[in-house]
Amino acid sequence: MIGAIAGDIIGSIYEWHNIKTTEFPLFSPRCHFTDDSVLTIALADAILSGCDYTTMLKRYYRAYPNSGFGGHFAAWAITENASPYGSWGNGAAMRISPAGFAFRTLEETLHKAYEFTAVTHNHPEGIKGGQATAAAIFLARTGKTKFEIRDYITATFGYDLSRTLDEIRPAYEYDISSQGTVPQAITAFLESVSFEDAIRKAVSLGGDCDTLTCITGGIAQAFYGVPEEVSSRVYTFLDEPLSDIVRRFSSLYC
Repeated sequence: MIGAIAGDIIGSIYEWHNIKTTEFPLFSPRCHFTDDSVLTIALADAILSGCDYTTMLKRYYRAYPNSGFGGHFAAWAITENASPYGSWGNGAAMRISPAGFAFRTLEETLHKAYEFTAVTHNHPEGIKGGQATAAAIFLARTGKTKFEIRDYITATFGYDLSRTLDEIRPAYEYDISSQGTVPQAITAFLESVSFEDAIRKAVSLGGDCDTLTCITGGIAQAFYGVPEEVSSRVYTFLDEPLSDIVRRFSSLYC
């Protein structure tokens, strides 16, 4: 899942300042982790500890309240109510990458992705985005080709992955919906030739940039791995509690 966190950190400075190009410094001193990384690590912690994920999400929100959480999630996190709030947003897909790495079968991965998504994003589009992202990671890490990944995602989830990045990029704008983020993030991976290239292509689309790059980064890690120079830089942006969870999860599952 460190690939997802790397994507979030790299894309963090372009969320409100889209650049529509692949030419940029990979890491900037202004980069930072956002709620995407915090909730990704919260899921990794829940998997490692067996703790209830709803409890873990609220715990991490309290620990990192200024990380850029969406309003609906923040309102949910500070209440005693544990009911999901029907979101169709991309917030569940951005945090789901640990589920793509932790389980042994595609069926279990899809089941767990549903559970982890539905605690907040129980709208059908929210569920679909979480499951599609986790499935793409599982397929990538178990040796499937890009053609096989594309075909499975298209057939199972109905996403249109036929448009190229060059076709998507000119008119693509900020979009927090799952259906307006996940297919584009997957396409950035499918057109890439390396982990770094996947992240650069995701940034070049614009939109909700840190979330796009977070989703793309998780899939790209599963397919390519993450270069040591990238993973080592990631840890310089995380505090020790977050770093500890990432290291333990990566050691066990990645």
